[in-house]
Amino acid sequence: MQKINTALAVALATLAVGFLAAACDNTAPNNAGGTGNGGSATPAGSTTTATSGGGNGLKIGSLLPATGDLASIGQQIIPSIPFLVETVNACGGVNGQPVTLVAVDDQTDPKGGAAGMTKLATVDRVAGVVGSFASSVTTAAVSIAAQNKVMLVSPGSTSPVFTEQAKQGKFNGFWARTVPPDSYQGPALAALANKRGYKRVSTVVINNDYGVGFEKAFVQAFEKLGGTVVNKNNPIRYDPKATTFETEASAAFAGKPDAVLGVFYVETGSLLIKAAYQQGLLQGVQVMLTDGMKSNEFPGQVGKTNDGKYIVSGVIGTVPGSNGKALEALTKLWQSKRGSPPGEFAPQGWDAAALLALAAQAAKENTGVAIASKIREVANAPGTEVTDVCEGLKLLKEGKDINYQGASGNVDVDENGDVIGIYDVWEVGDDGKMKTIDKVSPTK
Repeated sequence: MQKINTALAVALATLAVGFLAAACDNTAPNNAGGTGNGGSATPAGSTTTATSGGGNGLKIGSLLPATGDLASIGQQIIPSIPFLVETVNACGGVNGQPVTLVAVDDQTDPKGGAAGMTKLATVDRVAGVVGSFASSVTTAAVSIAAQNKVMLVSPGSTSPVFTEQAKQGKFNGFWARTVPPDSYQGPALAALANKRGYKRVSTVVINNDYGVGFEKAFVQAFEKLGGTVVNKNNPIRYDPKATTFETEASAAFAGKPDAVLGVFYVETGSLLIKAAYQQGLLQGVQVMLTDGMKSNEFPGQVGKTNDGKYIVSGVIGTVPGSNGKALEALTKLWQSKRGSPPGEFAPQGWDAAALLALAAQAAKENTGVAIASKIREVANAPGTEVTDVCEGLKLLKEGKDINYQGASGNVDVDENGDVIGIYDVWEVGDDGKMKTIDKVSPTK
């Protein structure tokens, strides 16, 4: 499989925020969102790109995968943050000053994420961060954010572990996400499998919070629907750093189940499916995937058969959908700047950044503590429903309450930082292109 070129990925991440630099002056604020005085250097291979602002304006960061196993998805999300910042600054900024953005590449690696979050919190001293995407990276970053009183809002980390930890008070309110947890997506995918008549399913997952959490949610829901998970007592979980997958593929397809559920990231998942194909295991077995594989790069990375057909033709999966009232406006903006509609999770990235800006304005203070105290207030009823972030900022400046309706959904954030969404069902066609064929609700 051809690896994503790191230099290209870095360049894309830099381009995504670089156009903002000319709009702001050259003095970076020392924001009170963090409490430390030192910090770890940015890890090798990561990229930090800053837009500069002045005074004591709101300073936010992004911690997303420009490189690594999830780079193809991360590069779809990354531009949404500077697009939001540019929009906000064009209508007066937050609390009367421009917003500053510092972008860091987490490399789809927990160590890179921890180092990046440390830098954002203690060196750049941001008040809030959009990130990360991989649940394993967010696990490494969220405790650092909470300790430094930085509000972390993830556009893609779906592990149910965060819900449980939030209930235990581990984040002290400095955590939220604009994507629903896998405690909803797992049952949705189980319902889809049941609807299609699959009775015997096996699972193979990446061995991290995302993979194991999703596996647990799916197994519980599928068994409640009368299905059998054939390898329940011998789960197949692969090392995120693995490069060969012949053993895992053979075990997952053993005994010809009706379907195999794979919970992967793009690069490693593509290798595993290719290994299954090379062993002749795909014939007659439905492959079901999740949001971690929803990338246009995926079919090409697995490859084609000898007759030119894509190996993964007919593969289905689920992904958190975007059906928010602000989606149409975001799509127009994205097309005007990029010539194409926003990709997967870009609406969730936009909404995460919007909530940070709106909460700071509601609090009339540009700190992480202030944002954490107001983020649920601007996201939820009561208040005037607004889809335009500039309209929301205007109303907040006037002392009015708002209920932000986002591009990804209504982004009603509960006490654990969770939202409920809807899921798109996608399928890979013979031409290697993915298309949405259905929607499923996260019913338990």
